[in-house]
Amino acid sequence: MAESKPEVSLKDQGNEFFKAGNYLKAAAIYTQAIKKDPSNPALYSNRAAAFLNLVKLQKALSDAETTISLNPSWDKGYFRKGCVLEAMERYDDALNAFRIALQHNPQSTEVSRKIKRLTQLSKDKKRSEEVDNMRSNVDMAKHLDGFKSELAQKHVGEESWKEIFSFVVETMETAVKSWHQTSNVDARVYFLLNKEKTDTDKYAPVVNIDKAFESPHTHGDCVSFLRQYAVDSFSRAACLVVPKSAISYPQVWKGQGPRKWKHGQSDGFFVEFESPLLRKEWFIPSSSEKGQILCRDPVALDISAHEVIPKIFKDN
Repeated sequence: MAESKPEVSLKDQGNEFFKAGNYLKAAAIYTQAIKKDPSNPALYSNRAAAFLNLVKLQKALSDAETTISLNPSWDKGYFRKGCVLEAMERYDDALNAFRIALQHNPQSTEVSRKIKRLTQLSKDKKRSEEVDNMRSNVDMAKHLDGFKSELAQKHVGEESWKEIFSFVVETMETAVKSWHQTSNVDARVYFLLNKEKTDTDKYAPVVNIDKAFESPHTHGDCVSFLRQYAVDSFSRAACLVVPKSAISYPQVWKGQGPRKWKHGQSDGFFVEFESPLLRKEWFIPSSSEKGQILCRDPVALDISAHEVIPKIFKDN
């Protein structure tokens, strides 16, 4: 008479389906097993693994927590919890879980590898969040205290310096946001028009100068046009924005002497401010970080050495 085969446990059945990649069936069978043996931590651990593969992360986390509560000294519960938290991109919490797992099983090379990887992922995520924050919360004013003081001194007794300062900050911030979105800014001159005198039907606050840097001839014509525009429009100030790639000056400035370009190969754009009383210039470099284009702090330039266009306003 043939011997009868021993009955395969529900846990073993679930394990077979899990190995075959049928995680839904495995989870269902582990659930049956749990109903029969609700205090067995291994069943919750196995079902947590099945739920994780099904991307049912909250259910997986709940089972991992139950595993830990049933056997607080078993490293597998903390390992499961760490894996689920990693999938949730809660890297710091996952690290804590894996570190506890390592305390209960110091020989586990798998847990050690997880800790090493998660440590780097956590750093990368924090830096990525910092970059996103810097990209979305643009605040140029905090970099322009020196310019603000100089502007107030030059425009003594004039309330208008505050309006001019706001005009420059807004122009810079608009350019930075454009650069973050498209890695480019249009070559333009922004004019602060006189609200009382300017004929706004005839004179716009923005002039495109994208052709200005194609040749010395077009550059000269552009400067002449801007000078006349500033007079006819009764403009109080102007702010030029132009991408570094549009002009050849940085290559020329690499020569020796005071005109030497000290900012390497950084991509970015120039901002050149002018009023009848003051001229200033900045270079805003950019870099790629964590897959995002990020503008760096503006660098003040010596406008007498690095001007992009010559003076367009007459002295007061």
